[in-house]
Amino acid sequence: MAAVKPAERLKQLRTELAHHNRQYYTLDAPEVSDATYDGLMNELLKLEAEHPELVTPDSPSQRVGGAVLEKFEKVTHRQQMLSLGNVFDEAEFAEFDDRVKKALNLETVTYTCEPKMDGLAIELVFEKGRFVQGSTRGDGTIGEDVTENLKTIKNLPLTLEGKNLPALLEVRGEVFIRTADFKRMNQQLLERGEEAFVNPRNSAAGSLRQLDSKMTASRPLSIYLYEVGVVEGKTFTSHMEKLDWLEKVGLPVNPRRAVAKGLAGVMKEYEALLADRHGLPYEIDGLVVKVDGTDERNRLGQVSKTPRWAIAFKFPPEEMEAQVEEIVVQVGRTGAITPVANLKPVFVGGVTVSRATLHNEQELRRKDVRAGDWVFVRRAGDVIPEIVKVITSKRTGQEKEFVFPTACPICQSPVKKEEDGAIARCTGKHCPAKLAGRLRHFATRTAMDIDGLGDKLCEAMVETGMVKTVVGLYSLTVKTLSGLERMGEKSAKNLVDAIERSKKTTLRRFIYALGIPEVGEATAKALADHFRDMKPLMDATIESLQAVKDVGPEMGKAIHGYFEDADNRAMVEALLAAGVKPEPPEAVAAGGTFTGKTVVITGTLTMPRQQAQEEIERRGGKVSGSVSKKTDFLVAGEEAGSKLTKAKELGVKILTEAEFQALLK
Repeated sequence: MAAVKPAERLKQLRTELAHHNRQYYTLDAPEVSDATYDGLMNELLKLEAEHPELVTPDSPSQRVGGAVLEKFEKVTHRQQMLSLGNVFDEAEFAEFDDRVKKALNLETVTYTCEPKMDGLAIELVFEKGRFVQGSTRGDGTIGEDVTENLKTIKNLPLTLEGKNLPALLEVRGEVFIRTADFKRMNQQLLERGEEAFVNPRNSAAGSLRQLDSKMTASRPLSIYLYEVGVVEGKTFTSHMEKLDWLEKVGLPVNPRRAVAKGLAGVMKEYEALLADRHGLPYEIDGLVVKVDGTDERNRLGQVSKTPRWAIAFKFPPEEMEAQVEEIVVQVGRTGAITPVANLKPVFVGGVTVSRATLHNEQELRRKDVRAGDWVFVRRAGDVIPEIVKVITSKRTGQEKEFVFPTACPICQSPVKKEEDGAIARCTGKHCPAKLAGRLRHFATRTAMDIDGLGDKLCEAMVETGMVKTVVGLYSLTVKTLSGLERMGEKSAKNLVDAIERSKKTTLRRFIYALGIPEVGEATAKALADHFRDMKPLMDATIESLQAVKDVGPEMGKAIHGYFEDADNRAMVEALLAAGVKPEPPEAVAAGGTFTGKTVVITGTLTMPRQQAQEEIERRGGKVSGSVSKKTDFLVAGEEAGSKLTKAKELGVKILTEAEFQALLK
C-alpha cells in the first residue's frame, strides 16, 4: 500500500484533532483517551517540524503561543458592539417588557434567555470559515487585536465545519475561566510559591491581554459565543436559529439557553437559573433576555450603544454566611480608628473574603457584631465586603463584645472621639500607622504618582525607620532601598527613578498629596486655581480661604490649622527644598470645548484618568464623580459599568474614547 503523503496525513491529523478538541472542550464528551490524543498531537508536531512549509495558521500546533508583542494594535469593529442595560427585579423587567410590547404592538413577546457570563467580551472574525482576527470589545467601536491570544483557547475552533460558509462572519462572545479550572490553576500557583488570582473574571481578562501569547496559552481560558455581527451570505429569522447554527458549524455556544414566552416565561427561566447558579461550572451574575425575532429586533433598534431589544436581568448581590473570628482596629493616615472584622475565609461574589469593615464604633454597636458571631456577608456593590447583619439565632453565649480602645494600638497615644462621636482618632503626632498612611496617600496616582510605592513597602519603610516623614522619600537611594526584604537592585532603581520623576508635578496634585484634612481632589484644584503658589496658600487667613469656591467655615478652619502647625509648614518647605516643583495651573482656554459643561468619566481609558480630567478642566469643563441630570457628557471607556447605565437612563450624551479624543484635538 502506498505511503500517505505528508500533506495528506497532516490534513487528516488536523481534522481528527479539531474533532477531538470539540468533543472534549465544548461537548464534554471525549471519544479517545488522553494518551491517544497526545499520540496524534505528537505525530502532528513531528511532521510539521519535518515539513515547516506545510504548517497552516489553523493547525492545532498554533495554540501554544507565538512571539511577544510590544503592544496591542487597535481594531475598528465593522458593526458596533452594544452593551446591555440592567434591571434588578421583576417590576423593572415588567417595565422593559411593556416597552417592547408597546413598540411592537404585541400582546406577548417571544424572548431567548441565556446566562449572563462573567467574563470578557470579544469579537471573532471568520473569512470563508477560517478564523482570521479577534479583538476585545473596547469602547464598542474600537477594541484591541488579541488574535494570537484567542488562538490559544482550546475550545475555539480555528476553522468552521460544513459547506457554503459565509464569506465573512463576525461573531461575539465571552472569554471566561471555568470554576474548576480556576481553582486548579490557583492551587498550582500556590504550590509554586506564586500569588493566586483573586477571581475568575479578572484572571480571564488579564490572561487575554497578555503581550506574550505563551503566557495566555498557559491559562485555562474557555469561550462561549452568543451573538452575530456582520455576516455575508447568511440570514437568520430568530436569535435561537442563530445560536443553533453557530453550534452546527462548530462554535462553542452555551447549552443553557431557552425560548420564553412573555413575562411569565422569563420569570420562570430567571428563577430556575438563580436556583442553579452555584451548580453551574462557571460564574454568572444574571440572565440575558433578548427579543428572539430578527424582524422585531430591527423594528426596535437601539439607543446610543444600548439595544432596545435586550436587557440584563441581574441577580441580587450575593450574600454568604461567615463567622467573625475577632474584631480589630486599623489606624488610617488621619488617625481615624476603624473597626474591622476578621472572618473565617468565605467565597462571596467571586472572591475569597476574610475581612469586612465595620466603619466606626456607632455602626459596630448598631449591628451589635461580636467576636464569634455568625453573620451575613456581602460585597457592597459587588466590591467592598460588608457585614449585613448578625445571625442571632446562632449565638451560643460565648460571643465577646468588642471594647473600643482608649489608646492607639500602634503608638499607645490617647484616642479622642470627634464631637458627633462617630469617628475616634489617634492623637499621636508620630504614630507609625499614620505615617505609613500618609506615605501611601502621598504616592497615589492622583497625588504625586510614585509608581511602585505600595502599602507593604510604605509599612516596611516606616518599620525600619528608613523614612520618618514624606520628605525622607527624596533622600532614598538604590543602596538603602536594596536593604529591604524582597527589594532587588532593579526594583530599587525603578522606585528611585519614580520618586525623582514625581518632583515635577502640578500644584493641585501637590496640595492633594499633603493630606490636608477636608481637602480632596476637587478642593485641591480650587485652591491651586485661586492661590497659584504654595506661599500665599500657606499664609492665607480663614477669611481669604473662604473666598475660594466650595470652601466653607469649617474647611477654611481645617486648612488654616494645618498650615499653622509648625511641623506641617516645615515639611512643605523641606519638600520644596528637596526639589519638588509644583507648577501652577494652566490658564483655562476661553471658549474651550467643555466650557460650562459637567463631564463624568467611567471605565478604563488608554490615557491616564487624571490626564483626561485635566484636559477637560483645561478646556473649561468640570469633572464630576457621579451621573445626574446636570451631567452634560459621559466619557465611557472599556468595561464601563453602572454610570453608563444611569447616563443612558437620563439621556446624557455618551462619548466613546475616540470621540472624546477627537474633541480634545
